[in-house]
Amino acid sequence: MQETVAVAGAATSGAIPFDAAKLDRLMEAAGLDVLIATSKHNVQYLLGAERAIFFGYMDALGVSRYLPVLVYPKGAPEKAVYVGHRLETHQRAVAPPWVPQVRTESNGSVDAIAQAAGLIRQAGVPLNRIGIEMPFMPMDAGKALADTLPGAELKDAVLVLERLRAVKSAEELAKLKTASELVVASMLAVIAGHGRGTTKRQLSEALRLAEANRGLTFEYCLLACGSSHNRAPSAQHWEQGEVLSLDSGGNYHGYIGDVARMAVLGAPDAELKDCLAEIEAVQRAAFAAVRPGALGGDIYVAAERQLAQITQRDCTDFLAHGMGLVSHEAPRLTARGPIPYDDTDARQPLEAGMVVSIETTMKHPRRGFIKLEDTVAVTSTGYEIFGEGGRGWNLGGSALA
Repeated sequence: MQETVAVAGAATSGAIPFDAAKLDRLMEAAGLDVLIATSKHNVQYLLGAERAIFFGYMDALGVSRYLPVLVYPKGAPEKAVYVGHRLETHQRAVAPPWVPQVRTESNGSVDAIAQAAGLIRQAGVPLNRIGIEMPFMPMDAGKALADTLPGAELKDAVLVLERLRAVKSAEELAKLKTASELVVASMLAVIAGHGRGTTKRQLSEALRLAEANRGLTFEYCLLACGSSHNRAPSAQHWEQGEVLSLDSGGNYHGYIGDVARMAVLGAPDAELKDCLAEIEAVQRAAFAAVRPGALGGDIYVAAERQLAQITQRDCTDFLAHGMGLVSHEAPRLTARGPIPYDDTDARQPLEAGMVVSIETTMKHPRRGFIKLEDTVAVTSTGYEIFGEGGRGWNLGGSALA
């Protein structure tokens, strides 16, 4: 079996695709000697390469699972190690990553972590305090790591990696913009191409195909129609005069476009126009608070001030969260949202390159689920909306007329 191996201690084979000095500072502050990344998203980020194509959908294989392992010693990138599965050998040979030592010969989680631990021990770097991604380390691999390095203290490094990824590069921003624009384009095509009597399940499948045809990996579709607030695909039909809410995540080379847009079958009446206008006003108020140097919590202050002025405030909620390789990543702006985490960035200044998903949801008791969600990047002078199209009432079935 052919494998790709570089000699330990050799010079790196290319430019490091992340800010190594920043990572070193974050590791120092967290008290880490070595970082071991095992999630597909963080390995992609640190490796600066596409994820293993064989494991793009599932991790399970035989009686074990795929576990990519990237080991980064603080201050010594020339001693970094990547251990991948034997089924990604050809992919890494076509596009060799920067990591000096690459092994693509593992067969499962325990095998991968044991190889990585052995290689980094041979490199002679300090191994007293090791940062791992605890939510993304299988129990069998974690036990094998502890057994192989019995004197090491294992510490959670999820937040270290999140802080590293918080400010996006120009290339990352371009991918997020593309993802958002393609999700919006997919939604508008599905809305225009479907009309009365279409089921929610058919709409979800149509959106999946529309996103795939535009080069996205479909992740999910939350959709509600009529007066129902249920957003699961079902046999419910979309009927004349009813609203349709589409909220979907489409993945472009690992980066998520997360957008929500509205439609109606027939012309929107005055009440519907007013409801969406109130949501738009909250969104715009939140956008205006996005700029470098402003506290992250200012987004909520602005949105909640506008929320207090709308007529449907009792059934309307606001949420803002970070976006990137992960939905709900840094900046973390609230501790009261649907996903539990600390609001660390509410009291910290926003930085150019951060990306925030801003969403306002109205659960109207008669008209149904009405929502807008936008992906917004912090720029050097303010903000930019990624995928701004289709913000009004889009008309269902317009392509069938």
